[in-house]
Amino acid sequence: MSKEENVIKYYVTCNRLKNVIRTGWKDWHVKKDRIESVAEHIFGVQMLAIAMKSEYGYEIDLMKVIFMLAVHELGETVIGDLTQFQIGREEKEKLEHEAVHQVLTDLLDGDQIEALFLEFDARETKEALFAYQCDKLECDLQSKLYDEEGCVNLQDQDGNDTMQDERVQKLLKEGNSWSSMWLNFGQQVYPYDENFRAISNYAIENKVNR
Repeated sequence: MSKEENVIKYYVTCNRLKNVIRTGWKDWHVKKDRIESVAEHIFGVQMLAIAMKSEYGYEIDLMKVIFMLAVHELGETVIGDLTQFQIGREEKEKLEHEAVHQVLTDLLDGDQIEALFLEFDARETKEALFAYQCDKLECDLQSKLYDEEGCVNLQDQDGNDTMQDERVQKLLKEGNSWSSMWLNFGQQVYPYDENFRAISNYAIENKVNR
């Protein structure tokens, strides 16, 4: 294919993410005229990364992080948005890696972009770990925004298999609101450093959309 065709093909493929609605919000029957897409999540997590770097002074290559986050959901153009409650981590990684390789195979810089995606997935560099924490916290902060808007009714969750997860059930039974459950869940499951925990706790204790 020509360079022009490669540019258009890649653009059109990635453009699909504007119409891929985040599965977690569908599972929890979020009631809103327009629910967040994967592309909007990518924007949100990049903006969160900028703010975290600004306020906490992380010694990282921020431009590398932004690029990493730009492509971290690339596999979902092929396999869709699969949550941790639907598929095991190893199986999801295998499907995603195959999908990303497929998407990037025709680009001249495809190998470099794929290496950046794999670096994010491995979470072994300081940029990858920072990006991963941003990725997970952004989702929990979005749940807080939906909760403040009254978009989720915990009494109307027929067919929501995620609600049956033991960890989710335990947190809800402890009296947590829907978003506080997710924020606490994130602190228990993800390798947040003290700064990410501070943001998570702030969101639990305060109204965020002022």
